[in-house]
Amino acid sequence: MTTARNRRSTTPPTPARDAGLEAARRVFEIEARGLVEAAQHLDHRFSAALDAIAAIRGRVIVSGIGKSGHIARKIAATLASTGTPAFFVHPAEASHGDLGMVTRDDAVIAISNSGETAELSDLIAHSRRFSIPLIGITAGERSALADAADIVLALPRSDEACPIGLAPTTSTTATLVLGDALAVALLERRGFTADDFQLLHPGGKLGKRLLKIADIMHTSAAIPTAKRDEPMADTLLTMTARRLGCVVVVEEDGALAGIITDGDLRRHMGPGLLEATAGNIMTPNPITIGSQALAAEALGIMNDRAITALVVVDDGTLVGLLKIHDILHAGVA
Repeated sequence: MTTARNRRSTTPPTPARDAGLEAARRVFEIEARGLVEAAQHLDHRFSAALDAIAAIRGRVIVSGIGKSGHIARKIAATLASTGTPAFFVHPAEASHGDLGMVTRDDAVIAISNSGETAELSDLIAHSRRFSIPLIGITAGERSALADAADIVLALPRSDEACPIGLAPTTSTTATLVLGDALAVALLERRGFTADDFQLLHPGGKLGKRLLKIADIMHTSAAIPTAKRDEPMADTLLTMTARRLGCVVVVEEDGALAGIITDGDLRRHMGPGLLEATAGNIMTPNPITIGSQALAAEALGIMNDRAITALVVVDDGTLVGLLKIHDILHAGVA
């Protein structure tokens, strides 16, 4: 039977749909071309902006109005989430008291495509009065903003994707990518790591994907262990009491010897099981992982090897046990 969904997918496109698709592709092509032009326009002033931001003791204040304001908010959020403290200040609110949020220890990024945005004037004047580094992002290299700024990150005057050339499209995309470039370059300069990223993103799926094994593994007395020569009757009692579905087998000196899982028990099920030792039943040289590895990495190993437990070892020492349900419970999958 043909479903409604299938019928929709096989309906011949109308001329209007063809025109819409063509318009969409044209937007992509124009804006992609604009990004290439913006990349080619970068020069030593970008490095100077990085130096200025890296040198401050305070925060980066990002400001703009209209579409530039929306882009400024996103740039501030990206900077903050990648290790460069930053926040957005609305230029109109700055003129009514929020200038008090901008200190001598800060730097200001002011965004205006024309460079003549009147609403930025008080923020610009404040930065000049207190010698606060001012970085202007603009396509107007001979504008008021460019004249006032310590550093101008100039954007080329590329064609807007809007057919009447008025709606900010290519220009806002280029500004957004320039902000991303600043954030990433600063991230790399500071040596910002996945660990740092996780500290700033503890919530949501991203934070869960960056959890370390040390955060969720079973440790110390919670790890079910047995010596290699321990009778299986005692080993089974340990396995049942800890309720993790496995036992880590260790040598007399505590070194890892192997692991006994439910699968090992099924393979050795028989009248001689209780007379055997843990060393007779175990799987030797089990797959191990370090405690500082990501839980997502452990999940990948478990899926690839079709196993449900990993022994956690640091510098040859048993430090934990990780079960697949620990990872799923933490929301990593």
